Amino acid sequence: MGGCAATPTTTRQTYVVRPHDTLYSIAWRHDVDYRDLAQWNDIGPDYRLSVGQVLVLQPEGWSANHRPSGSRAPGAGVARAGGVTAPESPAKGARAGGGVAPASPANGARAADDPAQKSPANAVRADGAAVQGSAANGSSTSGAGANQPGAGAGETQWQWPTAHSSPPRAVPGGGILVFGRLGQDVRAAGAGRVVYTGSGIRGYGNLIIIKHGDNWLSSYAHNRELLVHEGESVHMGQIVAHMGVAAHQTCALYFEIRLNGKPVDPLRYLPATK
Repeated sequence: MGGCAATPTTTRQTYVVRPHDTLYSIAWRHDVDYRDLAQWNDIGPDYRLSVGQVLVLQPEGWSANHRPSGSRAPGAGVARAGGVTAPESPAKGARAGGGVAPASPANGARAADDPAQKSPANAVRADGAAVQGSAANGSSTSGAGANQPGAGAGETQWQWPTAHSSPPRAVPGGGILVFGRLGQDVRAAGAGRVVYTGSGIRGYGNLIIIKHGDNWLSSYAHNRELLVHEGESVHMGQIVAHMGVAAHQTCALYFEIRLNGKPVDPLRYLPATK
């Protein structure tokens, strides 16, 4: 009878690297911090990936039955309002992407000044192409260093990513939809470095992800045109895309801010509107 007792589920979810994947895009899709993902898989400081490489998506000893209160397993996927849907699990066969991210247990214990956790100057795609970037802190070379976000909310400076004449719509568990017109300028909300561009993340259309320092990421989805490339440094207010069409044929930008892989409410950081 003792053999019938339930045992914790400790099998870690895995992901097989596909062409054009980067560490950032895989971490975004599976709700983890890119630094944790590198650590769990013994990935070197160049963040080099190989097509066909198998990555684990949880730390060693992870148990599905003993997650922190209020968290969920990476990669579970969450349907969002406004037609924005978090990507499905890797078993669906979709390419790397993003979703709603719980903070991993390792995030709270990480020292902010640990050199081993710093981002490399050059990331490498899974197809072997180097993504030439700026300094590891993601700072801009365009003279906008004063706008570079830091680890704390008080050090972060953001601006609205696009003009808006109506109130933005909050998307549960994610970011905001900012409504506008087709082709409207989309601007970097803060200085940083572009770490992803493309349409391979389900539910986001043409997407840009910008890294700000070591802890912050911002994303800009449903663009008609992308005007920057991976590895490029951008300054606050730089035009990075033109607005496209989101769900229900509505012209809108879907915008997210993430701290240590976890989405935060952008309205807490953006300037107040009149």
